[in-house]
Amino acid sequence: MKQPIGVIDSGVGGLTVARELMRQLPKETFLYLGDTKRCPYGPRTEEEVRAFTWQMVNYLLRKNMKMLVVACNTATAYTLSELQESLDIPVIGVIDPGARAAIKVSRNKRIGIIGTEGTIESHAYPDALVSIDQKIRVNGLACPPFVPMVEEGILSGPKAERIVSHTLQPLKDRNHIDTLILGCTHYPLIKDLVQKEMGNHIQVISSGEETAREASLILAYHKLLEKNDSTPVHEFYTTGDIEKFRLVANSWFDEPVQILKSIELEHVPSSAY
Repeated sequence: MKQPIGVIDSGVGGLTVARELMRQLPKETFLYLGDTKRCPYGPRTEEEVRAFTWQMVNYLLRKNMKMLVVACNTATAYTLSELQESLDIPVIGVIDPGARAAIKVSRNKRIGIIGTEGTIESHAYPDALVSIDQKIRVNGLACPPFVPMVEEGILSGPKAERIVSHTLQPLKDRNHIDTLILGCTHYPLIKDLVQKEMGNHIQVISSGEETAREASLILAYHKLLEKNDSTPVHEFYTTGDIEKFRLVANSWFDEPVQILKSIELEHVPSSAY
């Protein structure tokens, strides 16, 4: 039996990372858990985010996962180090991969970041960027309307365009960035709208591809890569509206989601065992 890789997020946003993981690691089996009932995590306290993240992790640990991907920027910012120290499986987040991807393409070393309030306030991205290149200049902008919009399935059309335009205006008024990090895994679902608003001269970066590359390297290093050629069967779990989740998931993946279950996390331990 294949040992799965766990992917967690506050909602549907982490599907953007899961899709890239599945593309780069086609033999692997994935368990995806989206805490849509308590989404968004961005406005919540660090204590809440840590508790909710541990509940997701503890739920998936019952499934004998061999690696954990924290596909949520806010959860990565607040819990990644703790998870890596506490668990005996490899754990990766999405912030360092996103930072590396941005630095690779930026020409003028001026990088913008959009994310949830929690991610922006944590300064996790500026810290990651400057640790790689001290000459990087960072402009961050919290975009609170974006996650609820994506969770409602509003991914295009006049309403989505108005929200994106209004929210991004402060960033457009600032210094001349040439690269923009989508610092929330929900945002690639509206990447085209963001690109249109910012202009084609801006490189818009999502962390999915780089995160999947890192996962592949770590699995290989630990000799955990799946060798079985049988078709993997992925499982998806949501704490919220199952049909809303299915709608977004099916629009994002090439094939319809087969196994989707509604779960509750309130009674799952909210800290390390």
